[in-house]
Amino acid sequence: MAQASIPVVVIGAAGKMGREVVKAVAQAPDMILVGAIDTTEEHQDKDAGELAGLSEPLEVPITNQLESMLAFAAQEKQPGVMIDFTHPDSVYDNVRSAIAYGIRPVVGTTGLSPQQIQNIADFAEKASTGCLIIPNFSIGMVLLQQAAVTASQYFDHVEIIELHHNQKADAPSGTAIQTAQMLGEMGKRFNPAVVEETEKIKGARGSLADEGIRIHSVRLPGLIAHQEVIFGAAGQIYTLRHDTSDRACYMPGVLLAIRKVLQLKSLVYGLEKIL
Repeated sequence: MAQASIPVVVIGAAGKMGREVVKAVAQAPDMILVGAIDTTEEHQDKDAGELAGLSEPLEVPITNQLESMLAFAAQEKQPGVMIDFTHPDSVYDNVRSAIAYGIRPVVGTTGLSPQQIQNIADFAEKASTGCLIIPNFSIGMVLLQQAAVTASQYFDHVEIIELHHNQKADAPSGTAIQTAQMLGEMGKRFNPAVVEETEKIKGARGSLADEGIRIHSVRLPGLIAHQEVIFGAAGQIYTLRHDTSDRACYMPGVLLAIRKVLQLKSLVYGLEKIL
């Protein structure tokens, strides 16, 4: 007997990432889009498939009724998954609502505080419900982070520059914060001071993350998502860079997360944990 398709609810379905997710889910043979949530007034009741650019409508209208859609998805025979690409202000409540209905959240929205992530982890564990928080769904970014961790064993000076489109609400990016955290776990402090610095304009040296690592954020139209990790030593610079040119690059990671979250009973943070 063929296994039932995974029911998927996409929140932020009318956004740029949301439309890509709708398209990817609709084309995946083992998934079915059962709900498309977005609060944008102009997109209400539009077909999610047509909005995503598919040749055929999916007969799934865009709605702003999250609770009703989660309740509907919870009635499916196969456990449901919720994908969130929304806004830092709403993602926390979205995730808690999903877990309350037994729907497994996969979160691509960044900007959750450490305390919010811990609260979600506690809630997911009590409910024995899988949850994935993925700052970046790109395989290339995972490889960059792994290379940065290796390089950090040989360099004592490092800074991170992240560049995103000017519609991104949070800074630094979740990916840059995660990269700094991974380097910070190496058991050393970076960027030992060689001079007493003075910022003539506050923030000129970026934000200070774990273990003395600086993160600099750029927001400009025309960008999508980009990150550099720059290591320095006497007489040499070692630069790692990842550039996104099309949001389709995230979709293999998104589809993997949808399949993997069904096997979990608690929160897992980071794409590298499920590869």
